[in-house]
Amino acid sequence: MIPLRDSIYFHGPALVTKVLIALCVLGFAFQLSMGLDASLERLALVPALLLADPLGEGYRLFTSMFTHGSLGHLLGNVWFMWVFGPALEGRLGSGRYLLLYLLAGLAAALAQTLFSDPHTPMVGASGAISGVCGGYFLLFSRAYVLTWFFPFFLLWLPASTYLGYWALIQLVNGLLGLPGVAWWAHLGGFAAGMALAWMFQPRRPYLTAPSWESWFFYR
Repeated sequence: MIPLRDSIYFHGPALVTKVLIALCVLGFAFQLSMGLDASLERLALVPALLLADPLGEGYRLFTSMFTHGSLGHLLGNVWFMWVFGPALEGRLGSGRYLLLYLLAGLAAALAQTLFSDPHTPMVGASGAISGVCGGYFLLFSRAYVLTWFFPFFLLWLPASTYLGYWALIQLVNGLLGLPGVAWWAHLGGFAAGMALAWMFQPRRPYLTAPSWESWFFYR
């Protein structure tokens, strides 16, 4: 299920969302310039290294948020940020939105450190973006998400249903220990995003298309 857009009438300029996406793209370009494998060795978060030398390796907490393992990894992450980020930034304000993003990324790294193999490298903005999704889940309960059930059809789903199902998949896969994806980072970021969105008082209310309109029309 691929999210295409939401039903929120007004997002605002979403400057921070655009800057974060640009930083992820520039970060991947930098990785390619130095060689993907070499960049991952230098910039990825490795929990064992962080625990052994927090001061010397602490920079990886931030560099790992802006580096990715492949082009597909990058595109998937920035697409989720583009769908869910602007509305959340518009409602919280850019400063609180940026703080939520960074703190959720740190919470994601902590969750992955606690619940996964400490020698497995972690890269990608997905932990921080999961925080954005968690904030959206909490603050936009009446919104809808146009969802592509690839390759068959499009359907407007309640945002709470879409993101709740997504979070459940992360939990199940994390409990099963499926390799290749930082499931616990996603869950840690999602939970942190919900908590931070609850703590930050939204700056403004929001308007969404009514449910009947959202189900039938691509706005």
